[in-house]
Amino acid sequence: MKVAIGGPLKLAFRPWVEGAENIPAEGPAILASNHLSFSDSFFLPTMLDRKVTFIAKAEYFTTPGVKGRLTAAFFKGVGQLPVDRSGARGAGEAAVKSGIEVLERGELFGIYPEGTRSPDGRLYRGKPGGLARVALATGAPVIPVAMIDTEKIQPPGKVVPKLMRPGIRIGRALDFSRYQGMEHDRFVLRAVTDEVMYEIMKLSGQEYVDIYATAAKRQIAEAAKAEKEAGKAEKEAGKAEKEAGKEAEKAAQAAAAEGGPAAGEGRAERETGAQ
Repeated sequence: MKVAIGGPLKLAFRPWVEGAENIPAEGPAILASNHLSFSDSFFLPTMLDRKVTFIAKAEYFTTPGVKGRLTAAFFKGVGQLPVDRSGARGAGEAAVKSGIEVLERGELFGIYPEGTRSPDGRLYRGKPGGLARVALATGAPVIPVAMIDTEKIQPPGKVVPKLMRPGIRIGRALDFSRYQGMEHDRFVLRAVTDEVMYEIMKLSGQEYVDIYATAAKRQIAEAAKAEKEAGKAEKEAGKAEKEAGKEAEKAAQAAAAEGGPAAGEGRAERETGAQ
């Protein structure tokens, strides 16, 4: 990936990096990053000397067809781990297990605490199930990372990416060894996650929203649906009003053709005047 994809990415987009010295030369560490674009998982590993292993949804590895096989081959080739999101606990348990395995090998484990891409460029509440549990179970340091402007390269609905310089800011490692062994305490998990998200917010300069990104996406989808339905209703009302106007015009024309009340009044007036 670093040669076949990383080289062209560097030449075309010229991404900049601040704080690369905060990545340890060896040993396990967790890279906790904001998530603005699908390309985040390309730019971050490309700009680091060490391999970074992210988790990816299992659908990327199991989709049928030629496109599906190519996608699976790519994700396997860059060392990404498939996570099955089905079941009562979803991806949480699988993410924790995968992260621990990567860190036990002394490697870098990349994770997006928000759980999904930001729908509007803002920073959303981190999910404590994966990041904090992996950190406390392994004792590995957590390094906050901020991706900058990657969402502007290829916004939703755009096929051709925009050539511009994205950035990566890497913060100093956070040590949570004081909480080690407390990975099942939900208050501790929340505190650890919030501390990491605060550091990401400082690095990225993003506006922070204290709800989950999945909930925000749902709200945005519902608002879009309501707006679409309102527009449809308005269009139907306009159509009905137009039809009513046509019917009224037809009725008036028919009345005039048959000598309706207005015509009768005119004849009466003429007769009275003659008398």
